Amino acid sequence: MTNPAEKSEALIRHYFDMCNAADHQGLVDCFTEEGVHYFPPGLPGAPWRGPQAIADGWVNCVENLGSKWTIEKVLVSADGREAVIEWTHWKTSVGEALRGDEWYIFNDDISRIEEIRAYYASPVSKAEPVNQLHDF
Repeated sequence: MTNPAEKSEALIRHYFDMCNAADHQGLVDCFTEEGVHYFPPGLPGAPWRGPQAIADGWVNCVENLGSKWTIEKVLVSADGREAVIEWTHWKTSVGEALRGDEWYIFNDDISRIEEIRAYYASPVSKAEPVNQLHDF
């Protein structure tokens, strides 16, 4: 695969496959040593710094919340160094869903993720089973 944008999208999709499989080592391998995942306020322990912390966080979500993720849209810069996606986080064990976007920054050869910045579609409300844009 020589197209940088295709390479970036493939890495994001692989990362989501590793999240859904709760594959700890697979998740670790997606990130640079300095990798960081930022979140909106409210998530304990955020941001997650380093591949181990990121992998630990997602494996914990799968084990305790029944988490599964889907990707709805992917947009990648022409040089492949940055991308943004729209996703849904299905928390099957607790009957909740969260929708949002993530901004990705990759290392120079687009082999690993350096940074993810998550943005939620709405403030998280425990009173709502699905947190999303109003009337979307």
